[in-house]
Amino acid sequence: MGRTVMSAVVSLDGYIADDDGVGPLFDWFGNGDVEWTLGDAARGFRSTQASVDFMRDFSGRSACEVIGRRLFDLTNGWNGVPADGEHVFVVTHQAPTDWEYADTAPYTFVTDGVAAAIERAREFAGPDRDVSVTPGEIGGQALRLGLVDQVVMNMVPVVFGSGRPFFGAMGPGEKVLLGDPSQIVPGKRVTHVVYDVPRG
Repeated sequence: MGRTVMSAVVSLDGYIADDDGVGPLFDWFGNGDVEWTLGDAARGFRSTQASVDFMRDFSGRSACEVIGRRLFDLTNGWNGVPADGEHVFVVTHQAPTDWEYADTAPYTFVTDGVAAAIERAREFAGPDRDVSVTPGEIGGQALRLGLVDQVVMNMVPVVFGSGRPFFGAMGPGEKVLLGDPSQIVPGKRVTHVVYDVPRG
């Protein structure tokens, strides 16, 4: 059965970026001896076999991805090539009017909120494939709305102290309870941890 999975690389203190960038968060994409790619991206990576097996397992089930406008702008929508899966749903207040890949890229701009974007992504994915949701504000909202089935944290041994939180901004007293880890895979300079989200 298809799942909605919130997944990213994260520091030990819970940040997906520091104040200036991602620092060493993605060093493990190049510190191994096994070549691999993510999605249809042309750029190749080299990681340990354990990390490659883990990433291929999760990425291989992803049909599409839900991201926010900030990530879209920072990456220029990966120049029209989805980073994970076959289609990208961008949560935004207003669709861009001058993006050079607008007529050819498999991107949908959703202007009526996170829940609507995930609903459209789930329809695209069908009953057997996964939807990937990026952490930060979009993923955090989806999690607190009860729309996320699993949380995948690729944890890197670095402490930023401040930055962009994996779970987005949470108000005082807000809590989300996750289950025990259902999978823990040690890699080189990264540990992959999977949490199921309890229902009810």
